[in-house]
Order: sequence, then C-alpha cells, then structure tokens
Amino acid sequence: VVDQEVYRMERESVESTSIVSIGYEPTTMTLEVELKGGVYQYYEVPESVFPEFMASGSKGQFFNIYIKPSYAFSRV
Repeated sequence: VVDQEVYRMERESVESTSIVSIGYEPTTMTLEVELKGGVYQYYEVPESVFPEFMASGSKGQFFNIYIKPSYAFSRV
C-alpha cells in the first residue's frame, strides 16, 4: 500500500529530455521522479541530495550517476 501523502507528492517541472518533474518529502526521505515512462519513488534519500539534483546542469546525468544505482525504488 502506497502512503497517500507520499503518493500525492508535489513535484517541480524540470528542463530535461528524460525527466518531467522531481519532488522530495523530507519526513519520509522519499525522492519522487517523473520520467517520460512513469513515476518512481526512491527511498532513504538524504535531504541534501534533492537541492543538488535540482541544481544540476544535467538532470538525466545526475539521476543516472547518483540516484538510480544508489537507492531502492518502486514505480508509483
């Protein structure tokens, strides 16, 4: 069962060829990433990662290097 508060997480639209929007919920340390193919939640992501992700010049590259291989996830 998906936590409804996390499921309805607000995401910010981003400029990227592969990522549509990104959101973060600090109380659950959950990062939510909307890709062109679906929405994914990444768990136990330190709060400091979100601003770094948002400030990165290439969201897709940051995602592929620092997020995808590092955190457990599920599709929403």
